[in-house]
Amino acid sequence: MNDIQRQTDPTPSAPAPGASSAPAAGASSAPAAGASSAPAPGASSAPAAGASSAPAAGASSAPAAGASSAPAAGASSAPVDLKPRLVPMALFLACSALALVLFSRYGTDSEAASGRASVLGWFAGQWSYGDFANNWIMLPVAAAIVWMDRRRIALCRTRSDWRGALLVAFSLFLHVVGFRSQLPRLSLASVVGVFWGSALAAWGPEVARALLFPACYVMLCFLGPLMVEFTMPLRLMASALACTLLKGVGIGAVRDGAVVFSTAGGGFSFNVADACSGLRSLITMTALAAPYAYFTLKTPFKRVLLFVLSVPLAMVANALRIFTLGVVAEWIGMKLAMALYHDLSGYILFFLSLLLLMGAGSLLDRNWGVFLCSLKQKRRCRG
Repeated sequence: MNDIQRQTDPTPSAPAPGASSAPAAGASSAPAAGASSAPAPGASSAPAAGASSAPAAGASSAPAAGASSAPAAGASSAPVDLKPRLVPMALFLACSALALVLFSRYGTDSEAASGRASVLGWFAGQWSYGDFANNWIMLPVAAAIVWMDRRRIALCRTRSDWRGALLVAFSLFLHVVGFRSQLPRLSLASVVGVFWGSALAAWGPEVARALLFPACYVMLCFLGPLMVEFTMPLRLMASALACTLLKGVGIGAVRDGAVVFSTAGGGFSFNVADACSGLRSLITMTALAAPYAYFTLKTPFKRVLLFVLSVPLAMVANALRIFTLGVVAEWIGMKLAMALYHDLSGYILFFLSLLLLMGAGSLLDRNWGVFLCSLKQKRRCRG
């Protein structure tokens, strides 16, 4: 009976929960290792459960939560220094705003009678001429190129560069010279210099290098009307080349200035006027060749070379137009040739010049070393 009462007496089992719970909670980190190694044979069930449940939860939850949440919250809530980003942007925006005010209020003195003082307004007036009516498209194209390269520009290292301030000062000097001498195109060139120099001063050479092509493209847009000075040389060159080609195919033709006429009685007679000088196709070809070379070719040398090649391609295409017009006039007569083929020939030859431009671009983009090596291997295989 005593043995049965000892076995059923609840007093020996009461201290067990207290003994197993208090040490486990009080020593959750260090005694856990000792409790799992020494007392394991005598207390295989209760201490193991207590040691494996409470300390494990305490060890895995509290420290992990403290280690993962607090530092992350501290790192995300820490203040970010925006000064390296805001100062260059503020400098560029300030220079741009001052430049816009300057070029708008004191841009040009060549049209003082009309009250138009903005050099940009003067340039917009040049778009009324037929040869330059589409020049304005180049400005949004330049802005689109900057937008397309925004990720590459954002990855550039930024640092201020004193050379940008020198370029801005020199551009402002050019504007003063253009304003006093009534040369608005010189002031237009200084507009590009001020904006690009401000970017160089604010963000450094890497950003300025990334913005170099859009700046040059805007410069081409601004200075495109200068090509009007080459109208007469273009007329003479096109008529001379067309007359030479007509003689080469057996059609008698002579040239007098910019006039090409047949030696046969009642034959054709063409006066290569200003509209037929090829100036419009030359402007359009260079405007298309620049972004095409920028996006399709990899090295600056190849890009510049393809852009330069667009000039003779446009000139030769216009001479071929006059030549084919003479051939058609010799075949079906002057009146029918002027009525049916004159306007159509411009689109045909311009499309042909675009194909030649793309062909030249593909030849420049080809890796000639690899191509020649492949040809040598093919010849060895055949041999």
